Amino acid sequence: MVTARWWQTLADGRVECDLCPRECTLQEGQRGFCFVRQRQGDQLVLTTYGRSSGFCLDPIEKKPLHHFHPGTSVLSFGTAGCNLGCKFCQNWDLSKSNEMDTLANEASPEAIASAAARAGAKSVAYTYNDPTIFAEYAIDVAQACRALGVLNVAVTAGYIHDAPRRELYAEMDAANVDLKAFSEDFYWKITGAHLEPVKDTLRYLVHETRVWTEITTLLIPGLNDSDAELAALTHFVAEELGPDVPLHFSAFHPDYKLTNVPPTPPATLRRARQIGLQAGLHYVYTGNIHDPEGDATHCPGCGQVVIARDWYRLDAYRLDPSGHCQECGTMVPGRWSTPGDFGRRRERLHITP
Repeated sequence: MVTARWWQTLADGRVECDLCPRECTLQEGQRGFCFVRQRQGDQLVLTTYGRSSGFCLDPIEKKPLHHFHPGTSVLSFGTAGCNLGCKFCQNWDLSKSNEMDTLANEASPEAIASAAARAGAKSVAYTYNDPTIFAEYAIDVAQACRALGVLNVAVTAGYIHDAPRRELYAEMDAANVDLKAFSEDFYWKITGAHLEPVKDTLRYLVHETRVWTEITTLLIPGLNDSDAELAALTHFVAEELGPDVPLHFSAFHPDYKLTNVPPTPPATLRRARQIGLQAGLHYVYTGNIHDPEGDATHCPGCGQVVIARDWYRLDAYRLDPSGHCQECGTMVPGRWSTPGDFGRRRERLHITP
């Protein structure tokens, strides 16, 4: 356990966590909504520091990131708990776990960075639950990775206050932000959170940092997949963030507290993609279905397919190392290098503390 960074003692003696907009206020021994931040004595501690639910070597496209060193591998790990209460959570066994025994793996920041370097991973991803709630640990791991030339990726819901956001993302090279929906009603009723702080995180990342940012929206039939909501969401991305920010629409499958909702039809994802393209977005992708067209990256200049994908495998790559289309020379925004060929493999890693 380590002392948390963002908290204060209130006049009535309670401790307030200032990590996220929940601002949980705690008496002795109480835990916040996320379960992993606890008051002990006169301080707030992070109870999951140095402990993980496991380590895997994944394709970077699985995060999903399509414009961040395609074809390379990423060492992925998470902890337990979450500061959102999504009824559709697809990692609920970790994010909603109240059992610290879920965290079977112990590893120091230096051990994770060394393991990533030895495995040839281009980056480390803080994922599965949300790096927001283990930000102290994520920051330390990211700094150890940076010392070894390993990049850092946050997979997050973006529900975080300004001060910790600035400290966390100062250490990140890329982020995929889950924009759960585009209505306050959905956010409050389905996730127990609010929409505006997530929009603030997206604006901050795109306009005030050098963090490469992509967005994912999981489409849930009847809840966030109407034409009107998709039009509002895609216009927000195009007009407030910019047409070059990649947007991924992914398919829901029944899980956790939404087992009565059917899976997302592929046609819904393709419809959402067309709405995004009509809104002026250059890069709109479909996920969790087999759709080579919806997974392909097109040059905004000549329309050529510059990256063809089959699931997580790259079937064609027509960009030079700086990201210019080999056909017409147009720059495709992203973070580029010589493409890898990691493909669909997934490897579990054991890291010695």
